Amino acid sequence: MARLAFIGLGVMGYPMAGHLQRAGHEVTVFNRSPARAAAWVAEYGGASAPTPAGAARDAQMVCVCVGNDDDVHQVVLGEQGALGAMAADSVLVDHTTASAELARELAQTAAASGVGFLDAPVSGGQAGAQNGALTIMVGGDPAVFAHAEPLLQHYARCVRLLGPAGSGQLAKMVNQVCIAGILQGLAEGLEFSERAGLDSAAVIEVISQGAAQSWQMENRYKTMLAGEYNHGFAVDWMRKDLGLVMAEAAAMGLDLPVTQLVDDYYAQVQAMGGGRWDTSSLFARTRAQRETG
Repeated sequence: MARLAFIGLGVMGYPMAGHLQRAGHEVTVFNRSPARAAAWVAEYGGASAPTPAGAARDAQMVCVCVGNDDDVHQVVLGEQGALGAMAADSVLVDHTTASAELARELAQTAAASGVGFLDAPVSGGQAGAQNGALTIMVGGDPAVFAHAEPLLQHYARCVRLLGPAGSGQLAKMVNQVCIAGILQGLAEGLEFSERAGLDSAAVIEVISQGAAQSWQMENRYKTMLAGEYNHGFAVDWMRKDLGLVMAEAAAMGLDLPVTQLVDDYYAQVQAMGGGRWDTSSLFARTRAQRETG
């Protein structure tokens, strides 16, 4: 049994922390909304703390899963932040999708306190978190990774060290580039099918058995055709992630024209009031264009 802390109990962090507690570990959680932390304790057991530092004190590993770079700074490095309370030889794992620059900064700051650090963004969505089937892309020191990996396995189906600090965040950017392109392709394919007068559901059932198959196709085509966009990762968060991608690409001198175009399309979805719709709502944009002529 390990003493662990989990900071951030959103749709991802809540079940992730729960897997650790149910595996027999002693988990203390922190959430900026105390009611959310109280609900987690009522469901899973464990304990909650009023500050990140309080949760992190005496923990062997501290996991963070919050919204963006600023949120990570606040809960890790801010007043009553987790890092100041962490003991030497403990490990800080950041599951937030954030910038590679922040990951490198946290690695250096943690090392100065004798704390190991891993940037470990996840993919798999809310369902993956609930089912313990996330993919975790990790950057950091191999020895620190070896220490943390058995604990991360409690909510993952794949955990992979991809290089030094920042590598996990860069890999997550690759993930988001690929998802954005696939979803736009799926939206356009469905629109083509609809305009051609085909039975779109039947078409997808056929082509998903061949080279066009993807997770997005198999799990989102029915809700896309039904105009239901309340399933999973929100457009607002995808735009945040694609902003990280485009900033990193600019620093590399790399042009990503398709990714930029899809990001522009997501901005249009936001303008339609779809900021909290899931990312498959690119199809709502194509339908809206059809309806307006």
